[in-house]
Amino acid sequence: MKLLVYLLVSLTIAVVLGLSLAHEPGYVLIGYGDWTLETTLSLLLFTLGAGFAAAYVLLRFLTGLKRAPQRLRRWEHKRKAVRTRNTLTHGLIELAEGNWSGAEKRLLKYVDDSDTPLLNYLAAARAAQQQGAHERRDQYLRLAHQGMPAADIAVGLTQAELQIAHRQMEQALATLTRLRGLAPRHTQVLKMLMHLYERLQDWEQLRALLPELRKRKVLGAEAADALEARLHSELLARAARGLDATALHGAWSRVPRRLLHNNDLVLAYAVQLHRLAQDDEAESLLRSALKKSWDERLVDLYGRLQANVRQQLATAEGWLRDHDRNPVLLLTLGRLAMRNSLWGKAREYFEASIGVAPSVEAYQLLGSLAEQLNDNALMTYCYRKGMLLATGAQAALVAAYAPEKWGSEKLGSETNSTAKV
Repeated sequence: MKLLVYLLVSLTIAVVLGLSLAHEPGYVLIGYGDWTLETTLSLLLFTLGAGFAAAYVLLRFLTGLKRAPQRLRRWEHKRKAVRTRNTLTHGLIELAEGNWSGAEKRLLKYVDDSDTPLLNYLAAARAAQQQGAHERRDQYLRLAHQGMPAADIAVGLTQAELQIAHRQMEQALATLTRLRGLAPRHTQVLKMLMHLYERLQDWEQLRALLPELRKRKVLGAEAADALEARLHSELLARAARGLDATALHGAWSRVPRRLLHNNDLVLAYAVQLHRLAQDDEAESLLRSALKKSWDERLVDLYGRLQANVRQQLATAEGWLRDHDRNPVLLLTLGRLAMRNSLWGKAREYFEASIGVAPSVEAYQLLGSLAEQLNDNALMTYCYRKGMLLATGAQAALVAAYAPEKWGSEKLGSETNSTAKV
């Protein structure tokens, strides 16, 4: 565009000068010693212009000739860059398509000419990993680090990810520990460490890491609370494995105060207390927790404890005021009544629980009670219905269920027909 403008300006000047000199060409005399030159002004101007143009073209040619090697190198570099970029693109496509061997070859083909060898080596390491070539994988990762030492975190994260995928957990832990030393605030390093500790079930290390996870907002508040509750639950279970109540109490004492009323943790602790025959402490814990928030899991466990059964029954019956139609509470009351040898009350509670929401366990307990009372008809009925419910025939069970007629002629006839079958 600039050249066109220059040509138009030059042409315009030439036309103006030509028209001007056509009427008066002028006269020029140049003398130097014995030598003289006579010519018209127009010819002199034309000669000077032509000479200037020739000198300009010659100068540009010589300058271009001098810069030719540099331009050639620049062109060659551009050609190689385009070639390596296309090769990288095709290699990544093959990697995404699952052609691991082809992807590895393409990614390494022109890696020495690449402006981004880090990407080539990291992708080649993934391709080698998929082929089970772990030595080649590690070699590519080393080359990636050598090519760009500043990308140590990116290379390390890729290495840890591939090690975890290959179940090299100890090596991955060593890699992530080193990365944490280099970048203690890096969120991805912290997140991968968190997941690795979970897989290794290293709950103590995870507990030590949790404050940093909260501080760096690797987890939201709810997710962090859930993780903390889970890890303390696992620590409680681990402490109870040695059947050592002191160790269990110590694990509970390390639970943060804000989680002491978390029902998941309360349940986990109460279950372990029950396993260690610490039912009196478990009963007090569950009773206190249920005063604060209702949880059917706690109610169910409460009915399985071997504490002061008279006090347990009285406490559980007090809950009926607010939860009289709760099948889990009714089932728990039936259990406690049986343990207190209150057979009639136990039967009423079991029947009420089944009436609200039939369950296999309720039928089993009621059948066990009937067997203890030598009521064969009721026992057969309950075991049959429990079996139907356990095998998924709930619709038939609900349609046939009539608790008010148990012990009646209908129940007896149904039992007899069952016996004949």
